Amino acid sequence: MRYLSTRGHPERRRFCEILLEGLAPDGGLYLPERYPQVDAATLANWRKLSYHELAFELLSLYIDDIPAADLKAICAKTYTAEVFGTAEIVPLRELEDGVYLEALSNGPTLAFKDMAMQLLGNLFEYELGRRGEELNILGATSGDTGSAAEYAMRGKQGVRVFMTSPDGRMSPFQQAQMFSLQDPNIHNLAVAGVFDDCQDIVKAVSNDLDFKRKYRIGTVNSINWARLLAQVVYYFAGYFQATGSNDRQVSFTVPSGNFGNVCAGHVARMMGLPIRTLVVATNENDVLDEFFRTGVYRVRSAADTHETSSPSMDISKASNFERFVFDLVGRDAVKTRALFEGDLGPKGRFDLSDDPAFSQATDRFGFASSRSTHADRLATIRDTDRRFATLIDTHTADGLKAAREHLSPGVPMVVLETALPIKFAETIVEALGRSPDRPARFNGIEALPRRVVKLPADVGAVKAYIAQHCD
Repeated sequence: MRYLSTRGHPERRRFCEILLEGLAPDGGLYLPERYPQVDAATLANWRKLSYHELAFELLSLYIDDIPAADLKAICAKTYTAEVFGTAEIVPLRELEDGVYLEALSNGPTLAFKDMAMQLLGNLFEYELGRRGEELNILGATSGDTGSAAEYAMRGKQGVRVFMTSPDGRMSPFQQAQMFSLQDPNIHNLAVAGVFDDCQDIVKAVSNDLDFKRKYRIGTVNSINWARLLAQVVYYFAGYFQATGSNDRQVSFTVPSGNFGNVCAGHVARMMGLPIRTLVVATNENDVLDEFFRTGVYRVRSAADTHETSSPSMDISKASNFERFVFDLVGRDAVKTRALFEGDLGPKGRFDLSDDPAFSQATDRFGFASSRSTHADRLATIRDTDRRFATLIDTHTADGLKAAREHLSPGVPMVVLETALPIKFAETIVEALGRSPDRPARFNGIEALPRRVVKLPADVGAVKAYIAQHCD
Protein backbone atom coordinates (compact mmCIF):
# COMPACT_ATOMS: atom_id res chain seq x y z
CA MET A 1 0.00 0.00 0.00
CA ARG A 2 1.32 3.43 -0.98
CA TYR A 3 0.05 6.86 0.04
CA LEU A 4 -0.32 10.00 -2.06
CA SER A 5 -0.86 13.69 -1.39
CA THR A 6 -4.20 15.33 -2.14
CA ARG A 7 -2.25 18.14 -3.85
CA GLY A 8 -0.32 16.00 -6.29
CA HIS A 9 3.21 15.61 -4.89
CA PRO A 10 4.80 12.88 -7.04
CA GLU A 11 6.32 10.89 -4.20
CA ARG A 12 4.50 7.83 -2.90
CA ARG A 13 5.08 6.87 0.74
CA ARG A 14 4.56 3.78 2.89
CA PHE A 15 2.57 3.78 6.11
CA CYS A 16 5.42 4.06 8.60
CA GLU A 17 6.92 6.93 6.61
CA ILE A 18 3.77 9.02 6.99
CA LEU A 19 3.01 7.78 10.53
CA LEU A 20 5.52 10.18 12.05
CA GLU A 21 4.57 13.14 9.85
CA GLY A 22 1.60 15.42 9.40
CA LEU A 23 1.10 17.14 6.06
CA ALA A 24 2.68 16.00 2.82
CA PRO A 25 5.62 18.11 1.54
CA ASP A 26 3.30 20.12 -0.74
CA GLY A 27 0.86 20.92 2.08
CA GLY A 28 -1.63 18.24 1.07
CA LEU A 29 -3.02 15.42 3.18
CA TYR A 30 -2.12 11.78 2.74
CA LEU A 31 -4.61 9.22 1.44
CA PRO A 32 -4.10 5.66 0.19
CA GLU A 33 -3.73 5.27 -3.57
CA ARG A 34 -6.84 3.10 -3.40
CA TYR A 35 -9.38 2.01 -0.81
CA PRO A 36 -9.20 -1.76 -0.19
CA GLN A 37 -12.53 -3.40 -0.92
CA VAL A 38 -14.35 -5.51 1.65
CA ASP A 39 -16.89 -7.98 0.27
CA ALA A 40 -19.84 -9.71 1.92
CA ALA A 41 -17.83 -12.83 2.71
CA THR A 42 -15.19 -10.78 4.51
CA LEU A 43 -17.85 -8.90 6.47
CA ALA A 44 -19.37 -12.22 7.51
CA ASN A 45 -15.99 -13.46 8.73
CA TRP A 46 -15.30 -10.24 10.63
CA ARG A 47 -18.62 -10.34 12.52
CA LYS A 48 -17.33 -12.87 15.03
CA LEU A 49 -14.07 -11.06 15.80
CA SER A 50 -13.27 -9.18 18.99
CA TYR A 51 -12.55 -5.46 18.64
CA HIS A 52 -8.77 -5.82 18.69
CA GLU A 53 -8.97 -8.67 16.18
CA LEU A 54 -11.18 -6.53 13.92
CA ALA A 55 -8.73 -3.65 14.26
CA PHE A 56 -5.86 -5.90 13.20
CA GLU A 57 -7.69 -7.25 10.15
CA LEU A 58 -8.73 -3.80 8.98
CA LEU A 59 -5.41 -2.07 9.68
CA SER A 60 -3.57 -4.88 7.89
CA LEU A 61 -5.22 -3.78 4.65
CA TYR A 62 -3.42 -0.44 4.93
CA ILE A 63 -0.22 -1.30 6.81
CA ASP A 64 2.24 -3.65 5.14
CA ASP A 65 5.51 -2.37 6.62
CA ILE A 66 4.92 -3.56 10.20
CA PRO A 67 5.24 -7.34 10.65
CA ALA A 68 1.82 -8.91 11.13
CA ALA A 69 2.73 -10.38 14.53
CA ASP A 70 3.86 -6.97 15.78
CA LEU A 71 0.76 -5.19 14.48
CA LYS A 72 -1.47 -7.83 16.06
CA ALA A 73 0.31 -7.37 19.39
CA ILE A 74 -0.09 -3.57 19.20
CA CYS A 75 -3.84 -3.90 18.58
CA ALA A 76 -4.23 -6.42 21.41
CA LYS A 77 -2.27 -4.16 23.77
CA THR A 78 -4.38 -1.13 22.83
CA TYR A 79 -7.97 -2.35 22.88
CA THR A 80 -8.52 -4.00 26.24
CA ALA A 81 -11.41 -4.04 28.69
CA GLU A 82 -9.04 -2.63 31.31
CA VAL A 83 -8.48 0.52 29.21
CA PHE A 84 -11.96 0.89 27.67
CA GLY A 85 -14.22 -0.51 30.36
CA THR A 86 -15.99 -3.29 28.45
CA ALA A 87 -15.10 -6.32 26.37
CA GLU A 88 -17.07 -4.82 23.44
CA ILE A 89 -14.88 -1.67 23.63
CA VAL A 90 -17.61 0.31 21.76
CA PRO A 91 -20.93 -1.16 23.02
CA LEU A 92 -24.08 -0.20 21.13
CA ARG A 93 -27.38 0.64 22.83
CA GLU A 94 -30.75 1.04 21.13
CA LEU A 95 -32.18 4.29 22.44
CA GLU A 96 -35.49 4.17 20.61
CA ASP A 97 -36.85 2.30 17.62
CA GLY A 98 -34.09 2.29 14.99
CA VAL A 99 -31.88 4.87 16.79
CA TYR A 100 -28.70 3.69 18.51
CA LEU A 101 -25.92 5.25 20.55
CA GLU A 102 -22.42 3.86 20.02
CA ALA A 103 -20.37 4.39 23.17
CA LEU A 104 -16.95 5.74 22.25
CA SER A 105 -16.14 7.55 25.49
CA ASN A 106 -15.06 4.88 27.94
CA GLY A 107 -11.33 5.43 27.46
CA PRO A 108 -8.83 7.19 29.74
CA THR A 109 -10.00 10.75 28.96
CA LEU A 110 -13.73 10.01 28.52
CA ALA A 111 -13.88 11.08 24.85
CA PHE A 112 -13.99 9.35 21.47
CA LYS A 113 -10.50 10.64 20.67
CA ASP A 114 -9.10 7.90 22.93
CA MET A 115 -10.19 5.29 20.39
CA ALA A 116 -7.50 6.39 17.95
CA MET A 117 -5.03 8.11 20.24
CA GLN A 118 -4.32 5.05 22.37
CA LEU A 119 -3.39 3.15 19.21
CA LEU A 120 -1.34 6.06 17.89
CA GLY A 121 0.70 6.23 21.10
CA ASN A 122 1.60 2.56 20.83
CA LEU A 123 2.39 2.85 17.11
CA PHE A 124 4.63 5.85 17.73
CA GLU A 125 6.54 4.12 20.52
CA TYR A 126 6.97 1.00 18.38
CA GLU A 127 8.22 2.79 15.29
CA LEU A 128 10.48 5.22 17.16
CA GLY A 129 12.01 2.30 19.07
CA ARG A 130 12.56 0.44 15.81
CA ARG A 131 14.33 3.47 14.33
CA GLY A 132 16.12 4.61 17.48
CA GLU A 133 14.69 8.11 16.98
CA GLU A 134 12.73 10.75 18.87
CA LEU A 135 9.63 12.69 17.85
CA ASN A 136 8.26 16.06 18.89
CA ILE A 137 4.49 16.07 18.48
CA LEU A 138 2.85 19.41 17.75
CA GLY A 139 -0.92 19.41 18.05
CA ALA A 140 -3.96 21.66 18.23
CA THR A 141 -7.04 20.95 20.29
CA SER A 142 -10.46 22.45 20.81
CA GLY A 143 -10.93 20.18 23.81
CA ASP A 144 -10.64 16.41 23.55
CA THR A 145 -7.73 15.78 21.16
CA GLY A 146 -5.31 17.39 23.58
CA SER A 147 -6.11 15.34 26.64
CA ALA A 148 -6.43 12.12 24.63
CA ALA A 149 -3.03 12.70 23.02
CA GLU A 150 -1.34 13.66 26.26
CA TYR A 151 -2.71 10.69 28.20
CA ALA A 152 -1.67 8.38 25.35
CA MET A 153 1.85 9.83 25.05
CA ARG A 154 2.75 10.59 28.68
CA GLY A 155 5.80 8.61 29.66
CA LYS A 156 6.32 7.22 26.15
CA GLN A 157 9.96 6.78 25.23
CA GLY A 158 11.29 9.19 22.61
CA VAL A 159 8.14 11.37 22.48
CA ARG A 160 7.49 14.97 23.51
CA VAL A 161 4.07 16.61 23.12
CA PHE A 162 3.53 20.32 22.45
CA MET A 163 -0.24 20.86 22.52
CA THR A 164 -1.75 24.20 21.57
CA SER A 165 -5.26 25.12 22.72
CA PRO A 166 -7.39 28.28 22.55
CA ASP A 167 -6.89 30.10 25.85
CA GLY A 168 -10.08 30.00 27.93
CA ARG A 169 -12.21 28.31 25.26
CA MET A 170 -12.27 24.74 26.60
CA SER A 171 -14.53 23.57 29.39
CA PRO A 172 -13.06 23.72 32.94
CA PHE A 173 -12.90 19.91 33.05
CA GLN A 174 -11.08 19.70 29.71
CA GLN A 175 -8.55 22.31 30.83
CA ALA A 176 -7.98 20.50 34.11
CA GLN A 177 -7.44 17.16 32.36
CA MET A 178 -4.66 18.61 30.24
CA PHE A 179 -3.04 21.22 32.41
CA SER A 180 -2.81 19.05 35.54
CA LEU A 181 -0.44 16.60 33.88
CA GLN A 182 3.05 16.99 35.35
CA ASP A 183 4.93 14.65 33.01
CA PRO A 184 8.10 16.37 31.73
CA ASN A 185 7.43 15.26 28.13
CA ILE A 186 4.06 17.09 28.05
CA HIS A 187 3.90 20.82 27.20
CA ASN A 188 0.61 22.73 27.19
CA LEU A 189 0.55 25.97 25.19
CA ALA A 190 -2.55 28.15 25.68
CA VAL A 191 -2.78 30.37 22.60
CA ALA A 192 -4.50 33.77 22.64
CA GLY A 193 -7.10 33.02 19.96
CA VAL A 194 -9.53 30.38 18.75
CA PHE A 195 -8.96 26.78 17.71
CA ASP A 196 -8.40 27.74 14.08
CA ASP A 197 -5.45 29.92 15.14
CA CYS A 198 -3.95 26.86 16.82
CA GLN A 199 -4.63 24.72 13.77
CA ASP A 200 -3.06 27.32 11.48
CA ILE A 201 0.09 27.31 13.63
CA VAL A 202 0.36 23.52 13.40
CA LYS A 203 -0.02 23.63 9.62
CA ALA A 204 2.49 26.48 9.26
CA VAL A 205 5.09 24.58 11.27
CA SER A 206 4.39 21.41 9.26
CA ASN A 207 4.91 23.38 6.06
CA ASP A 208 8.30 24.70 7.23
CA LEU A 209 10.21 21.66 6.05
CA ASP A 210 13.58 22.79 7.43
CA PHE A 211 12.21 23.36 10.94
CA LYS A 212 10.11 20.20 10.74
CA ARG A 213 13.14 18.06 9.88
CA LYS A 214 15.51 19.72 12.33
CA TYR A 215 13.17 19.24 15.29
CA ARG A 216 11.51 16.00 14.14
CA ILE A 217 7.98 17.44 14.19
CA GLY A 218 5.01 15.08 13.92
CA THR A 219 1.32 15.48 14.61
CA VAL A 220 -1.52 13.65 16.32
CA ASN A 221 -4.30 15.76 14.86
CA SER A 222 -6.59 14.03 12.42
CA ILE A 223 -4.47 15.31 9.55
CA ASN A 224 -2.37 12.29 10.58
CA TRP A 225 -3.67 9.41 8.47
CA ALA A 226 -2.95 6.80 11.14
CA ARG A 227 -5.34 8.45 13.56
CA LEU A 228 -8.13 8.64 11.01
CA LEU A 229 -7.51 5.01 10.01
CA ALA A 230 -7.94 3.86 13.61
CA GLN A 231 -11.34 5.54 13.69
CA VAL A 232 -12.55 3.51 10.70
CA VAL A 233 -12.62 0.42 12.92
CA TYR A 234 -15.52 1.53 15.10
CA TYR A 235 -17.76 2.10 12.07
CA PHE A 236 -17.39 -1.59 11.26
CA ALA A 237 -17.91 -2.54 14.91
CA GLY A 238 -21.03 -0.37 15.12
CA TYR A 239 -22.39 -1.80 11.89
CA PHE A 240 -22.00 -5.40 13.11
CA GLN A 241 -23.78 -4.65 16.38
CA ALA A 242 -26.63 -2.75 14.70
CA THR A 243 -27.33 -5.43 12.10
CA GLY A 244 -26.87 -8.68 13.99
CA SER A 245 -26.56 -11.33 11.30
CA ASN A 246 -28.29 -9.30 8.59
CA ASP A 247 -26.34 -7.63 5.80
CA ARG A 248 -28.48 -4.52 5.56
CA GLN A 249 -27.63 -0.85 5.33
CA VAL A 250 -26.94 1.35 8.33
CA SER A 251 -26.66 5.14 8.64
CA PHE A 252 -24.36 7.04 10.97
CA THR A 253 -24.70 10.51 12.48
CA VAL A 254 -21.44 12.14 13.52
CA PRO A 255 -20.99 15.36 15.54
CA SER A 256 -18.44 17.15 13.38
CA GLY A 257 -16.10 20.09 13.55
CA ASN A 258 -12.81 19.17 11.92
CA PHE A 259 -14.34 16.47 9.66
CA GLY A 260 -11.93 13.78 10.84
CA ASN A 261 -14.45 11.55 12.61
CA VAL A 262 -16.96 11.55 9.76
CA CYS A 263 -14.16 11.27 7.19
CA ALA A 264 -13.35 7.90 8.77
CA GLY A 265 -16.96 6.94 8.01
CA HIS A 266 -16.42 8.07 4.41
CA VAL A 267 -13.40 5.75 4.20
CA ALA A 268 -15.43 2.86 5.63
CA ARG A 269 -18.17 3.49 3.07
CA MET A 270 -15.64 3.66 0.23
CA MET A 271 -14.30 0.28 1.37
CA GLY A 272 -17.73 -1.26 0.91
CA LEU A 273 -19.30 -1.05 4.36
CA PRO A 274 -23.07 -0.81 3.65
CA ILE A 275 -23.61 2.76 4.89
CA ARG A 276 -26.73 4.49 3.56
CA THR A 277 -26.16 8.02 4.91
CA LEU A 278 -23.41 9.86 6.77
CA VAL A 279 -25.05 12.74 8.62
CA VAL A 280 -22.72 15.60 9.54
CA ALA A 281 -24.06 17.24 12.72
CA THR A 282 -22.78 20.76 13.38
CA ASN A 283 -23.43 23.42 15.99
CA GLU A 284 -23.72 27.16 15.35
CA ASN A 285 -20.32 26.98 13.64
CA ASP A 286 -21.98 25.50 10.60
CA VAL A 287 -19.37 25.76 7.85
CA LEU A 288 -19.84 22.07 6.99
CA ASP A 289 -23.64 22.19 7.06
CA GLU A 290 -23.50 25.20 4.76
CA PHE A 291 -21.36 23.29 2.26
CA PHE A 292 -23.59 20.21 2.14
CA ARG A 293 -26.67 22.41 1.72
CA THR A 294 -25.29 24.92 -0.80
CA GLY A 295 -21.97 23.75 -2.25
CA VAL A 296 -20.18 26.78 -0.77
CA TYR A 297 -17.30 26.15 1.62
CA ARG A 298 -16.77 29.39 3.51
CA VAL A 299 -14.40 29.61 6.45
CA ARG A 300 -15.16 32.05 9.25
CA SER A 301 -12.88 34.58 10.88
CA ALA A 302 -11.93 34.22 14.53
CA ALA A 303 -14.44 36.98 15.35
CA ASP A 304 -17.19 35.02 13.59
CA THR A 305 -16.39 31.70 15.29
CA HIS A 306 -19.03 31.25 17.97
CA GLU A 307 -18.18 30.09 21.48
CA THR A 308 -20.79 27.40 22.11
CA SER A 309 -21.82 24.76 24.62
CA SER A 310 -20.41 22.05 22.31
CA PRO A 311 -16.94 23.61 22.20
CA SER A 312 -15.06 20.74 20.55
CA MET A 313 -16.96 21.70 17.37
CA ASP A 314 -16.19 25.43 17.56
CA ILE A 315 -14.19 25.17 14.36
CA SER A 316 -14.49 27.20 11.17
CA LYS A 317 -11.87 25.45 9.02
CA ALA A 318 -12.28 21.69 8.82
CA SER A 319 -8.76 20.45 8.16
CA ASN A 320 -9.84 16.94 7.06
CA PHE A 321 -12.38 18.25 4.58
CA GLU A 322 -9.70 18.31 1.88
CA ARG A 323 -9.57 14.52 1.90
CA PHE A 324 -13.25 14.27 1.04
CA VAL A 325 -13.10 17.04 -1.56
CA PHE A 326 -10.22 15.19 -3.25
CA ASP A 327 -12.48 12.15 -3.65
CA LEU A 328 -15.46 14.33 -4.55
CA VAL A 329 -13.67 15.91 -7.54
CA GLY A 330 -12.51 12.54 -8.85
CA ARG A 331 -9.12 12.54 -7.09
CA ASP A 332 -8.04 15.45 -9.27
CA ALA A 333 -5.03 16.81 -7.36
CA VAL A 334 -4.69 19.88 -9.61
CA LYS A 335 -8.29 20.87 -8.93
CA THR A 336 -7.95 20.15 -5.21
CA ARG A 337 -4.86 22.34 -4.98
CA ALA A 338 -6.63 25.12 -6.87
CA LEU A 339 -9.58 24.99 -4.46
CA PHE A 340 -7.56 24.97 -1.24
CA GLU A 341 -4.72 27.25 -2.32
CA GLY A 342 -6.04 29.33 -5.19
CA ASP A 343 -9.56 29.99 -3.82
CA LEU A 344 -9.69 29.20 -0.12
CA GLY A 345 -6.37 30.85 0.72
CA PRO A 346 -6.91 34.39 -0.63
CA LYS A 347 -10.72 34.37 -0.79
CA GLY A 348 -11.62 32.34 2.29
CA ARG A 349 -14.13 30.33 0.30
CA PHE A 350 -14.74 28.16 -2.70
CA ASP A 351 -17.96 27.42 -4.52
CA LEU A 352 -18.86 24.05 -6.03
CA SER A 353 -22.58 24.74 -6.30
CA ASP A 354 -22.47 24.75 -10.12
CA ASP A 355 -19.94 21.91 -10.35
CA PRO A 356 -21.46 18.54 -11.38
CA ALA A 357 -19.34 16.96 -8.66
CA PHE A 358 -21.32 18.67 -5.90
CA SER A 359 -24.43 16.55 -6.45
CA GLN A 360 -22.29 13.46 -5.83
CA ALA A 361 -21.77 14.50 -2.22
CA THR A 362 -25.26 13.17 -1.58
CA ASP A 363 -25.94 10.91 -4.55
CA ARG A 364 -22.67 8.96 -4.61
CA PHE A 365 -21.06 9.56 -1.22
CA GLY A 366 -24.20 9.59 0.92
CA PHE A 367 -23.65 12.79 2.89
CA ALA A 368 -26.33 14.85 4.62
CA SER A 369 -26.08 17.50 7.33
CA SER A 370 -27.88 19.40 10.07
CA ARG A 371 -27.27 22.31 12.42
CA SER A 372 -28.09 22.69 16.12
CA THR A 373 -28.29 25.57 18.60
CA HIS A 374 -27.76 25.82 22.33
CA ALA A 375 -31.53 25.62 22.84
CA ASP A 376 -31.63 22.44 20.73
CA ARG A 377 -28.91 20.89 22.87
CA LEU A 378 -30.71 21.67 26.11
CA ALA A 379 -33.98 20.26 24.76
CA THR A 380 -32.33 17.06 23.50
CA ILE A 381 -30.44 16.49 26.76
CA ARG A 382 -33.65 16.93 28.76
CA ASP A 383 -35.70 14.72 26.46
CA THR A 384 -33.12 11.93 26.43
CA ASP A 385 -32.80 11.99 30.21
CA ARG A 386 -36.58 12.04 30.75
CA ARG A 387 -37.60 9.40 28.22
CA PHE A 388 -34.64 7.03 28.28
CA ALA A 389 -32.89 7.71 31.62
CA THR A 390 -29.76 8.37 29.59
CA LEU A 391 -27.44 11.31 30.07
CA ILE A 392 -25.63 12.56 26.96
CA ASP A 393 -23.07 15.29 26.44
CA THR A 394 -23.67 18.42 24.39
CA HIS A 395 -21.98 17.17 21.20
CA THR A 396 -23.85 13.88 21.27
CA ALA A 397 -27.01 15.95 21.68
CA ASP A 398 -26.15 17.77 18.44
CA GLY A 399 -25.80 14.34 16.85
CA LEU A 400 -29.04 12.91 18.20
CA LYS A 401 -31.03 15.94 17.08
CA ALA A 402 -29.55 15.63 13.57
CA ALA A 403 -30.12 11.86 13.46
CA ARG A 404 -33.86 12.24 13.98
CA GLU A 405 -34.03 14.59 11.00
CA HIS A 406 -32.53 11.99 8.66
CA LEU A 407 -34.16 8.68 9.60
CA SER A 408 -35.06 6.20 6.86
CA PRO A 409 -37.61 3.41 7.49
CA GLY A 410 -35.88 0.10 8.13
CA VAL A 411 -32.37 1.60 8.24
CA PRO A 412 -30.76 1.66 11.70
CA MET A 413 -29.31 5.06 12.61
CA VAL A 414 -26.17 4.94 14.76
CA VAL A 415 -25.19 8.14 16.60
CA LEU A 416 -21.53 8.29 17.52
CA GLU A 417 -21.07 9.43 21.11
CA THR A 418 -18.52 12.21 21.57
CA ALA A 419 -17.75 12.36 25.28
CA LEU A 420 -19.09 11.69 28.74
CA PRO A 421 -21.33 14.48 30.10
CA ILE A 422 -18.97 15.35 32.99
CA LYS A 423 -16.70 17.11 30.50
CA PHE A 424 -19.45 19.70 29.93
CA ALA A 425 -21.03 19.78 33.38
CA GLU A 426 -22.07 23.44 33.25
CA THR A 427 -24.51 22.83 30.39
CA ILE A 428 -25.81 19.61 31.98
CA VAL A 429 -26.59 21.57 35.14
CA GLU A 430 -28.36 24.20 33.05
CA ALA A 431 -30.42 21.54 31.29
CA LEU A 432 -31.26 19.27 34.22
CA GLY A 433 -30.50 21.16 37.40
CA ARG A 434 -28.00 18.55 38.57
CA SER A 435 -24.39 17.65 37.92
CA PRO A 436 -23.48 14.56 35.87
CA ASP A 437 -21.69 11.62 37.47
CA ARG A 438 -17.92 11.94 37.67
CA PRO A 439 -15.57 8.92 37.55
CA ALA A 440 -13.82 8.68 40.90
CA ARG A 441 -10.36 9.01 39.38
CA PHE A 442 -11.19 12.57 38.32
CA ASN A 443 -12.43 13.82 41.68
CA GLY A 444 -10.76 17.12 42.56
CA ILE A 445 -8.98 17.42 39.22
CA GLU A 446 -9.81 21.12 38.88
CA ALA A 447 -7.86 21.89 42.08
CA LEU A 448 -4.63 20.18 41.02
CA PRO A 449 -1.51 22.24 40.18
CA ARG A 450 -1.26 23.19 36.52
CA ARG A 451 1.56 23.24 33.96
CA VAL A 452 0.60 25.57 31.09
CA VAL A 453 2.32 28.39 29.22
CA LYS A 454 0.38 31.22 27.58
CA LEU A 455 1.58 32.32 24.14
CA PRO A 456 0.34 34.72 21.46
CA ALA A 457 -1.24 33.31 18.29
CA ASP A 458 2.12 33.54 16.56
CA VAL A 459 3.99 30.82 14.68
CA GLY A 460 7.36 32.27 15.65
CA ALA A 461 6.52 32.17 19.36
CA VAL A 462 5.53 28.51 19.18
CA LYS A 463 8.63 27.61 17.16
CA ALA A 464 10.82 29.39 19.69
CA TYR A 465 9.23 27.48 22.56
CA ILE A 466 9.73 24.15 20.78
CA ALA A 467 13.35 24.95 19.97
CA GLN A 468 14.04 26.01 23.57
CA HIS A 469 12.66 22.76 24.98
CA CYS A 470 14.28 20.44 22.46
CA ASP A 471 17.86 21.65 22.81
